[in-house]
Amino acid sequence: MFHVLLVLLLLLPHETCSWLQGNQTDRSALLDFKLSCEDPHGSLASWNASSNFCLWKGVSCSRKHLQRVTQLDLTDQRLTGYISPSLGNLTHLRALRLSNNSFGDLILALQSSRREDSSHHWLSLETSSLANASSLIDIGLSRNYFSGTVPSSVGSLHDLTFLNLESNSLEASDRESWEFIDSLANCSKLQAIALAMNQLGGAVPSSIGNISSQLQVLYLGTNQLSGVFPSGIANFKNLIALSLENNQYVGAIPEWVGKLGNLQVLYLEGNSFTGPIPLSIGNLSQLLHLYLQDNKINGLLPPSLGNMKNLQRLNITNNTLHGSVPAEIFSLPTLISCQLSFNKLDGMLPSEVSNAKQLMELELSSNKLSGEIPTTLGNCRDLEVIELAQNSLVRDVPVSLGNLESLKRLNISHNNLSGTLPKSLGGLKFLNQIDISYNHLVGEVPTEGVFLNASGTMLEGNSGLCGGVAELHIPACSVPSSGPLRRRRSFRVKVISAVVITVISLLVILIILSFLYRKKKMKQAPLVLPSLGSKFPTITYKDLAEGTDQFSASNLIGKGRYGSVYKAKLHGQTNYVAVKVFDMETRGANRSFVAECEALRSIRHRNLVPILTACSSIDSRGNDFKALVYEFISNGSLDSFLHPKEDGTHGSCFLTLTQRLSIAVDIANALEYLHHGSQRPIVHSDLKPSNILLDNDMTARICDFGLARFFDNVSTSSTSAVKGTIGYIAPEYAAGGRVMLSGDVYSFGIILLEMFTGRRPTDDTFKDGMSIVSFVEASFPDHITEIVVDAQLLEEIDDYEALKECTVTAMECVQSVLRVGLSCTCQSPNERMSTRELPMKLQAIKESYDVDEALQVVEHQQTT
Repeated sequence: MFHVLLVLLLLLPHETCSWLQGNQTDRSALLDFKLSCEDPHGSLASWNASSNFCLWKGVSCSRKHLQRVTQLDLTDQRLTGYISPSLGNLTHLRALRLSNNSFGDLILALQSSRREDSSHHWLSLETSSLANASSLIDIGLSRNYFSGTVPSSVGSLHDLTFLNLESNSLEASDRESWEFIDSLANCSKLQAIALAMNQLGGAVPSSIGNISSQLQVLYLGTNQLSGVFPSGIANFKNLIALSLENNQYVGAIPEWVGKLGNLQVLYLEGNSFTGPIPLSIGNLSQLLHLYLQDNKINGLLPPSLGNMKNLQRLNITNNTLHGSVPAEIFSLPTLISCQLSFNKLDGMLPSEVSNAKQLMELELSSNKLSGEIPTTLGNCRDLEVIELAQNSLVRDVPVSLGNLESLKRLNISHNNLSGTLPKSLGGLKFLNQIDISYNHLVGEVPTEGVFLNASGTMLEGNSGLCGGVAELHIPACSVPSSGPLRRRRSFRVKVISAVVITVISLLVILIILSFLYRKKKMKQAPLVLPSLGSKFPTITYKDLAEGTDQFSASNLIGKGRYGSVYKAKLHGQTNYVAVKVFDMETRGANRSFVAECEALRSIRHRNLVPILTACSSIDSRGNDFKALVYEFISNGSLDSFLHPKEDGTHGSCFLTLTQRLSIAVDIANALEYLHHGSQRPIVHSDLKPSNILLDNDMTARICDFGLARFFDNVSTSSTSAVKGTIGYIAPEYAAGGRVMLSGDVYSFGIILLEMFTGRRPTDDTFKDGMSIVSFVEASFPDHITEIVVDAQLLEEIDDYEALKECTVTAMECVQSVLRVGLSCTCQSPNERMSTRELPMKLQAIKESYDVDEALQVVEHQQTT
């Protein structure tokens, strides 16, 4: 990240640093930025702010490399103040990012003026000098307080590729205020426009169709736009993401939408679209998310939806659709969520629902469905949510629902179901909410599992139910007389015998069909999983088997909960890759594979291990085979450096204090990105040293997203299904707390303490109520040398203790890091440090301790 005040320091004509205005707090919060410049030969150079520029002490300031500044990034710094108009003279500036601060008024021209507002200085910028920064290709100004209109001078930036003005108060109400759209036609390289969550009103001008045909992302959601679907969008054949949600659009969704063949996300929810869903929408074969909820769409669900073979999430809730649910929808191999509640759908729920093997959410409440709940629903083993309430379903609750081991919520209330409650539902250990109220069920209520929790069990409106635990307040079951009991037992024996014979026959048939199906499936091409922007390269089981020498033990580099990791060199490639092969016989492995695919396909960051491709196929024996291919990280894990094995792995290596600080900053930056910088907040859920890899230059990269959860999916879920690693799991999870971002913060705090004490949180010395946290607290801050057990690190600290006159001491640095670690491991999640603050804190600690300068002093003393 880059410090705007450091840039201004060099822009002003005076040689002293008297330029800084505002209060002392604003200044001290901005110490840990770096300035990135391009030299005449085109190579990128980086300077530490504290060693090249002064702040407010009146020291003379250098302006040596100013005109070659290429990047200015102040994201998430809570900045106020104003910028010198000379910033517009940065003719080499290529990236300007000021997102998530407290700047006011629109910053697009960099001509400064100031207005007083309470105790803050707000940034107010005009439109005359932005054209001078003609090299700008990336503008990110989202999540501020900018108001007014977007100036048309933005069109003078001919190389602009990315324009992000989301989450501000920008306005457009007439043709004049929309003129910036006309000017963007001059930006022939434009690929992304994000104007969502502003106050743009009226109709988008048709001139939007004149913008570059290279446009891939168009976000206009959550504004006050009206009229019909903007026709100019039809020209964007390369569009990947289109967002028009939460506006006031009317009329039908046009048929030409189906010609946007590269679309991967289409968000149209929260408008007043009418008419049927266009049949052509089935042509969007790359689409991952289709959100049409909260409109006035009518007509039938088109069977052509079954052509969208990569679709993961379908939401058409709260419309007026009628007719039956097409069986083709459930043929989609990647479908995770199907939400069709609050419509007028009728007919039976297709038995083909069992084909949706990845399905996790099925919501069809408040429709007019009839017939039975298909028994095949029990084959969707990954289902977590079933919502079928407010329909006209009849007959029994299928016993097969007891096979859904991942089920968390079941709502089949307000139907016409009869028969008894399957006892197998009580054996589902993750099921924490069941609503079967207002049906015609009879018989005994099970007394295990969810039925032990009165607050999570709703049974009212079923007068024939009896028994259960006392908290349910249901009448006890009567004891039948011996005569009827004997006759009932005889009848049961006959029924059971018939069922056993039928089941055996069906099993034989299923075994034969399964054998034939596997032979056929082995001949099919492997599943190609999409990523944002392009497809993953296709790779087969045969490619991976050959690259790992048939998954030989000599290429094995690690084992985890759900599989093994191998080193491989693929055919035609010179570099090694890492192949994570999932053990499909391990429960939860398939869900872990889906979770990693869903998380890693949408995130990119220098401190995350990048995924190269994925393979979902059949192995040489006809069994399911799933694997992920990552970049190979040569230095192994942080755990192997902190705790070297007896075989000598990394035994000769030692992490210096500065290396430990850099690794801590890298991990904090990755967490900040996962929690706040990705499209959807992600909770890693299994942060530990063995899941942090170190590349050639010792840059840390987080890996293993098998337990990762999107925060918008888990914020209301308990942690009964959450797994992690003992010692790193937040204490509130053990008490059934909610999955929160603060859980990752706790794990990171434990890692910090482990890095600087040399002890694992599961060390044998931690017993009788003592933990690594209480161990550090007991000796902090006066006896730090008793905490740090790494002898080499202690020796390094002793070397630097002689440098108190010219630098921050190593002991003070360690003390600051341990203080951050303790702040992250507070018992109360609300008291823990935010991941927005962590990178700044650790970067400031790292830069205050100039290790390179200290080393030079020590070496000089030794030679003299």
